Amino acid sequence: MKTPALLVFAHLLGIFLSFSQNSNRVITTGVPFLMITTDARAAGMGELGVATSADNYSQHWNPAKYAFASNEKGVGLSYTPYLSKLVDDIFLGNIIYFKKIDDRSSWATSLRYFSLGEIQFNELIAGSIVDQGIQRPTELTLDLSYALKLSSVFSMAVAGRFIYSDLKIAMDADTSSASSLGVDIAAFYESELIKIKSNSAVVRSGINISNIGPRLNYDSGSQKSFIPTNLRLGAGLDLIFDDNNTIGFYTEFSKLLVPTPVAIYDSSQNFLGYRQPDIDFINGIFTSFTDAPDGLSEELSEITVAMGIEYSFQDSFSIRTGFFNESQVKGSRQYLTMGAGFNLNFIDIDLSYLFSTSRVRNPLENTIRFSLSINLDQSPSQLQSDDKNINTL
Repeated sequence: MKTPALLVFAHLLGIFLSFSQNSNRVITTGVPFLMITTDARAAGMGELGVATSADNYSQHWNPAKYAFASNEKGVGLSYTPYLSKLVDDIFLGNIIYFKKIDDRSSWATSLRYFSLGEIQFNELIAGSIVDQGIQRPTELTLDLSYALKLSSVFSMAVAGRFIYSDLKIAMDADTSSASSLGVDIAAFYESELIKIKSNSAVVRSGINISNIGPRLNYDSGSQKSFIPTNLRLGAGLDLIFDDNNTIGFYTEFSKLLVPTPVAIYDSSQNFLGYRQPDIDFINGIFTSFTDAPDGLSEELSEITVAMGIEYSFQDSFSIRTGFFNESQVKGSRQYLTMGAGFNLNFIDIDLSYLFSTSRVRNPLENTIRFSLSINLDQSPSQLQSDDKNINTL
């Protein structure tokens, strides 16, 4: 679909920057697509995943979880339509592959591809609109991670990420692309089975500092953009009622480790607006905890909270729900989510849906999100062979 450039970028900026009417100090970054949830399981639980059980999509949330994966290897495929009520060709695609090296370690790789579709550029010349052609802005990341168990209940991981952004915001787009590198440092705890009254339970916790890396520079003469360095901290509890029924409760806190925008004035001390300070990304991480002009109260308002619940029956069917909350003065994203998952032999299918509860329109509102997980430990032919052997016995 050919979409006018101004229309698309106006909507994307309004959503990505999440400006509210109450504040101009909303934290902004480059490549915000890195913050889009890649899988429907996490999306159905309020968009959290740093402390949930390991699955094929742990790369996005906490790669240290792969060390506790029940499968030896697997693939994840997901497709997320974006701004589907406005256009039909903006989407996020994601593919992940992971493999356990042994009982203690594993590695994973993934590719995320964000397409802004076909953008129609026009220019007003002498009172007439002149067609300037079509561009196809894209952004992508290529990741590689390694996870290692340091004990029977604790693991850590490191991930490297190549980030490429080619927005093509003008026809002379030679300087509109940018690239950077990012690093994730993650840790995960999963307890042995414990007793809570008459039920068994598993306790989990996780932390991930993602996208630690240099700023993006789209033009040598412009200000650089921070990438979305993000701190996630979460905990979860799975209650196991019997062999067939399990329910999990999860919560997660997240904070961008990016400087709060500061006020800018001209030579006559006239207020011009807000923008982020021109400092390197390391200083940006450390100052992000103490730089809010309104002090501790504003720092706390920069923390988002997500809560989720997942009920599983016989490891074959799951239903989920969750809630995400962001301060009204820092973006005002608030929404409920719901989802379901189905296991079909070696394939898991997950779906999710989002309901916005704030005045800020969500680009994923009223959109069904879909992801697929494939267990490569057994092929379909092996499963059929196993079924025949069982029937024979």
